[in-house]
Amino acid sequence: MRGYRELAEELRQRINDGEFASGQTLPRIVDLIDEYGLSRQTVRDAIGVLADEGLVVTMGKGGTIVRNRTRVRIQLSRYSRALSPNCTKGPWETSCAEQGLDGQMKVVHVSRGEGPPDIVELLAVPASSEVLHRRRYAMIGSDDVVQVQDVWYPADLADEAGISGEAKVVGGVFAALTSAGRVPSTASEHVDSRMPTPSEATQLKISGKVPVVAVQRLTKDADGRVLEVLRSTAPADRVQLTYDDLPLQ
Repeated sequence: MRGYRELAEELRQRINDGEFASGQTLPRIVDLIDEYGLSRQTVRDAIGVLADEGLVVTMGKGGTIVRNRTRVRIQLSRYSRALSPNCTKGPWETSCAEQGLDGQMKVVHVSRGEGPPDIVELLAVPASSEVLHRRRYAMIGSDDVVQVQDVWYPADLADEAGISGEAKVVGGVFAALTSAGRVPSTASEHVDSRMPTPSEATQLKISGKVPVVAVQRLTKDADGRVLEVLRSTAPADRVQLTYDDLPLQ
């Protein structure tokens, strides 16, 4: 007798064969019940397996959508290519464009005030300092969120560079900092993997069982001043971090 695992395997194969393309809605549960002659619970359990694997995302009344799994290659060299004040694309948009993808950056939250203690420590500013926080989505197209990025800056530096508003920074923050005379000189990244928080799973439209890659980046100028602290989260099957030609001495 066919069970939910067998149904999940068949639907998985149909997705991988392209019968159900990225962004397409799977047949309704009632239609799958009719097609396979299985119980509602069996069909639900099969879809749950696919959601846990990151193949689909359930949208309530919106049905079950085949998830976009296009992988974005993110090279360390993207930073240097986005430093020019005349640059029109930030690092994310630059990486996507090189792969023929419509990379977009969307600002979803901006606030200022006292920063979290760990962020204040990383920024190396006094505890009473005002900190600017920006949350943005790194996207492909207008609705595919690949990364959630939280970034913090000393508020005075953000004002100086003209990045404290709620609008998207055209050309990217690095170019804006360069124009303000605060040229990013070094970037230190710490990469980890873990399971997403409920909030991250919702924003990234994934199951809570899909692992994520979490990156923390500290950017400094030539004098060693910390310009920004960035923390990004992305599904592990959507990004490939590439560090080419690093010096060994």
